[in-house]
Amino acid sequence: MKKIIQQISILISLVFLLVLPYFVFAASSSPLDRLHSAGSGSSGPYAEASPTTLSSIVGIVISAALSLLGVVFVVLIVLGGFKWMMAGGNEEDVSKAQDRIKTAVIGLVLTLSAYAIWAFISSYVL
Repeated sequence: MKKIIQQISILISLVFLLVLPYFVFAASSSPLDRLHSAGSGSSGPYAEASPTTLSSIVGIVISAALSLLGVVFVVLIVLGGFKWMMAGGNEEDVSKAQDRIKTAVIGLVLTLSAYAIWAFISSYVL
């Protein structure tokens, strides 16, 4: 049980490190500069509306989630291949590794179909 918890914590740490760049949205200027220039535009006392809308935010979130699932797929394939290599001829371990790889491929097919549906919908909504 302790080994499983350790593997899960390592997996979560790796996924976190790989997904972290998706959450870095670098601005062209600092927030204080934008606050100082908020009332100086030609739109009166209010700043211009940003092009970031709810639909684009949802699109970014869904794209990040699908990318995360792709990373999880790669990790599962690598873990399954490693388990298969380390099976040492033990048929039970080989079948577990094959099952893990088959499950990961099924997950990849589902992820790709979800991405295809999202790409189809986003072309009409966004």
